[in-house]
Amino acid sequence: MSSLTDCRRLGLLIVMWILAAQAHGAAEPAAAIQDSDTERKPLFTVIPGYPKVARRDRIEGEVQVCFDITRDGRTRRIAVRKSSHRVFEKPAIRAIRASTYEPLPDDASSTGIKTCRTFRFSLEPVVTETAQ
Repeated sequence: MSSLTDCRRLGLLIVMWILAAQAHGAAEPAAAIQDSDTERKPLFTVIPGYPKVARRDRIEGEVQVCFDITRDGRTRRIAVRKSSHRVFEKPAIRAIRASTYEPLPDDASSTGIKTCRTFRFSLEPVVTETAQ
């Protein structure tokens, strides 16, 4: 149940970030994030920047990046699983590398299952509905 609350919080933070960017006249479009099911809670999530070349050429796309999470919450073995355009791969990998997750307690065991995150790069701001 707490992971549902965390998902709602993350969605709300993304919406707030988009609205703040629009209010300040930011020209950079947003990238929406979708995580695969994982029990690990994100501590710090980095949203990748929209590549200037893709914005100039009006390219939109999606990248799915899979990775392992270490016991101390860092990401490793980062690899692109699917990509609609190569221009979005490096920003997505850098975002995963800079993101962190909640460390595991000493008595907890690690599942060893890969986690995947999908980034959607859209020229139009992404607005998600939040349940109340």
